[in-house]
Amino acid sequence: MAIKFGRKRTLLLNNCFLLISAVMALSSRSVKSFEMIIFARLLVGISAGVTGLTEVLGSEDLWPYLLASNAVPSLLQLLTLPWFPESPRYLLIDKGDREACGNALTRLRGCDVSDAEMEEILEEQKAAGNARAKSLWELMTDRSLRRQLYIVMAASSAMMLCGNDSIYFYASYIFQEAGVPMDKIQYATIGTGACEFTASIVSNLLIERCGRRVLLIGGYVLMACWAVVFTVALLLLGKVVGMPYLSMVCVFMYILSFGMGPAGVTGILPTELFDQMARPAAYMVAGSMMWISLILTGMSFPFIVNSLGPYCFIPFFGVCVLSAIFISFALPETKGKTLREITEEFDKCYEKVLRKNLKTLNVP
Repeated sequence: MAIKFGRKRTLLLNNCFLLISAVMALSSRSVKSFEMIIFARLLVGISAGVTGLTEVLGSEDLWPYLLASNAVPSLLQLLTLPWFPESPRYLLIDKGDREACGNALTRLRGCDVSDAEMEEILEEQKAAGNARAKSLWELMTDRSLRRQLYIVMAASSAMMLCGNDSIYFYASYIFQEAGVPMDKIQYATIGTGACEFTASIVSNLLIERCGRRVLLIGGYVLMACWAVVFTVALLLLGKVVGMPYLSMVCVFMYILSFGMGPAGVTGILPTELFDQMARPAAYMVAGSMMWISLILTGMSFPFIVNSLGPYCFIPFFGVCVLSAIFISFALPETKGKTLREITEEFDKCYEKVLRKNLKTLNVP
């Protein structure tokens, strides 16, 4: 869809699905159909935050409006996206319209386009030639892109397997143990979401200063450390004074570490590791790995809690450690590099592996 209709039109079409889900959620109570709620949730995928307060829409009478509240951002996008420029790379590489690409870049930057930026896109267009966008199967079977694909698959999976969503499972309990009044716990829980949002903004400010590798590796290392501290706090909860407050600190610090590292960096990896022809399929793989991993985490975490008790975050500690190690060895730094430079670095690694395999097979 992104290739056929363009990025902007695809986003507009996606908002139509959100509006349909909102209508179904609103209608589900009157027609007494829980199937409509399930289908609406499948369409919307995710529903967020502040509207869930009991003082707003989180009451028994208003829950259909809560489920339908996702219509608000979709309506805003439908009203504003038509006035936004299309993706410059899509216009030049997929459509071959250099003038439209220049106009889109000018609108995005708010100033004259630098020659270096236009030259980089032209180089990518030249490298692509008359090639069409890769299908999912073509991407999976392209040996020259295998390392990039493994990195994106591992990083996308780790982002959902690292336990950040599971930390919310304990949030209400921890806040209650710390003495937060029951009617105020929902505000503290919203604070954890605001914490992640703030961390993501900070990550965007730091990403060009520190680099992608530093933020990713640092984020997972910090999360591993806080997972250990959180485990100790859970073990001593009710036995040592102050453990509920230490647990609260762990909740917020774990979320902060996630927001400043994996949450802020993982999503841009397909853009920086793949060219225009492979990028849509790469994003399809990344998104699929994220949702599959999220489903696995959500379905398995209650059983992990029942089996391991206060040690339930040890598996997430292992995921964070393995992710940090994998990224440190597999992912080159992409900060300040053009796509051509990044591709050449991966090509050298591919040629090195190819020569090693040929040598093993005694092929001259």
